[in-house]
Parts: sequence; C-alpha cells; structure tokens
Amino acid sequence: MASFIKMILQIARQLDLIVYYIFYRWKYNIINNQVLFLSQTRNELTGNFEFIYNEIKADYLVKTALGDHIGERKELAKTFAMSHYILVDDFTPIIYPIPLRKGTHLIQVWHALGAFKTIGFARSRNHDRFSMTHRNYDDTIVSSASIVKDYAKAFRMNEKDVHPIGIPRTDIFFNERKKASIRFSLYREYPWLKGKKVILFAPTFRGGNIHNAYYDYSKINFKKLQMALGDEYACIVKMHPFISQGVPEDLDPSFYIDLSSQRDINDLLMITDILITDYSSVIFEAALLPIKTIFFIYDLENYIADRDFFYPFEKYTYGPVAFTQEEMIDAILYGAVNEEKKKEFVDYFINACDGYSSKRFVEILMRIDI
Repeated sequence: MASFIKMILQIARQLDLIVYYIFYRWKYNIINNQVLFLSQTRNELTGNFEFIYNEIKADYLVKTALGDHIGERKELAKTFAMSHYILVDDFTPIIYPIPLRKGTHLIQVWHALGAFKTIGFARSRNHDRFSMTHRNYDDTIVSSASIVKDYAKAFRMNEKDVHPIGIPRTDIFFNERKKASIRFSLYREYPWLKGKKVILFAPTFRGGNIHNAYYDYSKINFKKLQMALGDEYACIVKMHPFISQGVPEDLDPSFYIDLSSQRDINDLLMITDILITDYSSVIFEAALLPIKTIFFIYDLENYIADRDFFYPFEKYTYGPVAFTQEEMIDAILYGAVNEEKKKEFVDYFINACDGYSSKRFVEILMRIDI
C-alpha cells in the first residue's frame, strides 16, 4: 500500500507537467534532430553531456534544461513533447511520471563509471514495485560488457538496451594533447605544485543524501599527515560536493590546497601521483592513468551495511588498503599498486573506454536522418 501511495505522489508532484505534455504531444510533432539535455543537479553541460554535445552540436538542434535553469514548466513540457532524444545523467524525478510518446527516446547516460555502489533497483532495500523511478529508460550505456547485467537490474531494463560502448567523458583520458593542456593550465594556476609528488585526497560522503551528507574528519589529522610526509609532497583536498562542512583544521597553504568547490576531479587527476579515496567511483577514472590509488576505508563494515556494493569490496582494491591514518601514511610512502589486479579491474569494469565512446554513442544511439 505504501509503495502505491508513493507512486500516486510521484504523479501528483508532476501533474501540471503531465497535463501540459499531453496537450503538446497532441499539438506538435517531434523534431527529428532535437536533443534535450535534462538534469536537475547539473547547472552546465559538463561530464558526459559536454562530450556528447561536442559530438552533435554541428548537426543537431540542442535544448537544455539544467538545474536552477530548468525552465518554466509549460515550456519544459513542450520541449519534452518535441524532442526526439532526451538525455539524463543521474536520478531525474521530473521525467519519470511523464507518459513519453512513441518516437521519443529517453537515454540514461549515467555519470559514474563501472559498477561500484549499488543504485536504483539493485539496492537491497529497494523493492518498490510501483515506483516509477529509473523505469522508463529506452537505453543506457556502461563502461564494459561485464556489467551490463548490473545496470539492467539497477534500472529494470532488458540487457539488450544496456550498451557497453564506454562512457563519453573518459575520452579525455586518451587525448594526450588535451591532457597536456590541462596540466599546463593547472601548473600555471598553482605553480608550487610542479615538481611535487601530488596527493589528491578525494573521499566520498557518508549519509543518505545531500541534506545529511558528512565526512568523519576525526579519522584524519591533516597536520600529522603533513609532518609525516614533508616538503617532497603536496596535497589537494577535494571533498564531495554534498559535504558542506569544510576541513575543521587550518591547512598549511605551502602543503595543502582545498579545491573542493572549484575543480572537476577529472582535471585534477591529470597532475595526481597518489589518490586517496574510499568508495568513490573516481577509482575507475584513476585506473586509466598511472596513479597510485590508496583505499582509506575506516568504516567499511558500516558502509556495506548502509549502502553495499555490486561486488565484494576486494574486487575493487587494486591499490593499498588502509583502515587507519598510520596505515595510510605507510601506504603513501611504501605501498604499491598491484599491476596485475589493476589490469583485471580495467578489463572487467572499464574496457570499453578507449577514447571513442562519444563517437560510438552518437553512431549507435542517435542515428537519424537530418
């Protein structure tokens, strides 16, 4: 009964949009080359959106409805009705109750690589048979054939509609010119990082959502970390955007720089020697680069109980594992990546990422007569 009521509430929240949409789908035809990039969390065409946009901008009519600029609802319904393709890259509740017309293709270009933390209907607690969430995608993409089954389960899709063509935003990791340009730009902005062994501290958040997200800073003493490593190193702090509380310590600017609110993490990986993270999907991007990844997992059992993973956690750890700060420091100084396990990790989770994912996306999923 509760799940049925939840479905009714999902519909009720978008009822005006549904009514407008039904009217506009009757009044207007689909524009054959119109593409809508839709996101309720992203304010700009970044991530997968950016790479797909660059691939199609010359030939397609592009519309955007993003974050704070998602637009007036009547106009949004009209755009829904006239778009041949609607692309989303995350949880997007505004679109799920809309009775999309035949000829409109809703494609989920999920922002994360691999199959790490469970999502959608793959989460053990999510057995809501009436829920509309993640249930009306026509197609989605993944980073390898091995994980097609995982995303089919997460989004309750037929496996034939889950396409292992790679993730568009990873194309940059195979473009040496662009990587060099990013490094040049970062070193010009932060010249003191050049010549250092750069650590990127980038954990994910704890808590259920953006409203209660946090990180347990008591598990790390930044001053002690600096003293243990010395002048040979420098550290970029990149907290998850959901975490509103900054580092409670005063960080020495000769060693630390906090870029939590400024930089795309993919850019920062271009100058990273050592990544310290935990349950963040950045481990997949890092595996495409010669980076030593350290898994600082002080709360693994609790995290598994709360969120869980698609696979046993050991399948992801191709670098040193640390449960305490002392173990993390030891891993920075002496630990090494298991190159054989890293190769197995890449082959299983991200082997479709080869620099041509954006091109394949358009060729396979957006082939229309223009």
